[in-house]
Amino acid sequence: MKLRTARDIMTTAVITADPDMLLTDVIKLLLRWRISGVPVVDATGRLVGVITEHDVMNFAFSGNARDTRVSEAMTKDVTVFPPDTPVEALANWCASKRIRRAPIVEDGRVVGIVSRHDILREMNRVYDRF
Repeated sequence: MKLRTARDIMTTAVITADPDMLLTDVIKLLLRWRISGVPVVDATGRLVGVITEHDVMNFAFSGNARDTRVSEAMTKDVTVFPPDTPVEALANWCASKRIRRAPIVEDGRVVGIVSRHDILREMNRVYDRF
């Protein structure tokens, strides 16, 4: 069986945030798309961080979400993966770090995202064969 990669299972229509967005706008974005976090990209499309429900909840109640920019609350040290990363490596990383999504980056730009849901869908595909 051919080992599948991030490119095979990633979502390519990635919802992103701008570093200058307000946290209140990110809250609306997360709720609208029913997602738990998004990559933060600059004007050139380069990844500069990730903002998650956790980041927003930790910061919003200790500050003023209406006046706080994404750049102030986002996680800047982000682990990224190239599109040829094996799905098993992504699954192990997400499980070991308790992280819900892995940004897939090529030449500094987000080209996709692999969520735990994507990994579960791949597991279902694999196990349905038996």
